[in-house]
Amino acid sequence: MDKNPDKGYVALLGWSLGAIEAADRFDRRYVVVAPDWATDYCEEHDIPYIPWNFERLNDKSMEIAERLRDEGVDVAIPLFEETVEWAGAINSVLMENPRLHGQAVLFRDKALMKRRAQLGGIRVGIFEEAHEMDDVYRFFRRVNQTLLKLDGDPDDPIHLKAFDKAGCLGHRMIRTADEIETIPESEYPLLMESHLDGWEFAVEAWVWDGKICFLNISEYVTLGYSVFVPATPELESWRALITEQIEKLIKTFDIKFGQIHPEYFVTSDGTMYFGEVAYRPPGFKAFELIERAYGFNAYQANILVFDPKTTQEEIDAFFPEAVTGASGHAGCFGVYPRRRVVSKLEIPEETANHPYYEFHELAEPLEETVTKRTAFGTHWGLVFFFGEDPHTLRDLLKAQEELDYYV
Repeated sequence: MDKNPDKGYVALLGWSLGAIEAADRFDRRYVVVAPDWATDYCEEHDIPYIPWNFERLNDKSMEIAERLRDEGVDVAIPLFEETVEWAGAINSVLMENPRLHGQAVLFRDKALMKRRAQLGGIRVGIFEEAHEMDDVYRFFRRVNQTLLKLDGDPDDPIHLKAFDKAGCLGHRMIRTADEIETIPESEYPLLMESHLDGWEFAVEAWVWDGKICFLNISEYVTLGYSVFVPATPELESWRALITEQIEKLIKTFDIKFGQIHPEYFVTSDGTMYFGEVAYRPPGFKAFELIERAYGFNAYQANILVFDPKTTQEEIDAFFPEAVTGASGHAGCFGVYPRRRVVSKLEIPEETANHPYYEFHELAEPLEETVTKRTAFGTHWGLVFFFGEDPHTLRDLLKAQEELDYYV
């Protein structure tokens, strides 16, 4: 597509073919900043590219910011959790705003993030940092003491999360004191949180000029397994309250532009608890689900809200109406083998024959023995569905948990 020289020039940090294809079909100039293993692919496909290895931020970090500035780039857009802090550091140079790096650190460090949210009057559960096993024992005991548990009562679980990893990586639920011993040394330090009973969901919000231009609510059927958009009318009925909370989040974290992906719990009485917020595209192909349901490309939406040269007219023309602008509901299920030994991939008949089933991204198994799933683990691939009725889709996604895709 022809590029508009009057619009912003953006740098995509990280590697995502979906994001690159979207940028290629959009009217902004772009350059991909990715590790050097991407060189051959970029040269072969004429993708504008700068090699850069995203190790820890260090003295050389200024080098990439200055190179992009000299190149005429206006803004850096993070595609992955690991590039969020890089984007903050680079944008603080490109936009001459040092606060942007400090803000990115809040998005990367979950303990700092929770403290900032608390300072802004946002409800969070009880949380603490753990540096060793004894810290986890103490927190587990204290949480259950606070809940007035008696001898013989089942303990309330706690959640452990890596400080700076995305999504379910490094996330485990501890239900008994015995499980604490199974945590490898390498996972410390980590964040500990009390368990919140409630409906967990995620939001994808595009922010421009400090205001929400589009807000999608993604409904989790089972965390780590399945999600769909737009949400059911039951969850969408909380939209006004959710919007209010996101506006509070934008104000608390001083977000002027970009795309955020917060997670919340809503309890049966309508109390909302903040889980965490990411400043990057969500996992589980949520952008692809949004495009399937709404028809707009979510990666292009990111470019639009990050670009300082975007106009209000472009924003108004780009985004549809939330919920009513969708042509149906799109969902996906992350497959994890249920058997210990598998030899082949076989799509269950009831799934393949369901009118909502669209396609899958599963591969034949490379090994016969399935490794034990640690913590929430990583799925083996996604299966995609689309249909008119959100309740039918929700029940269908739930039903997949009982089916064998690998036999």
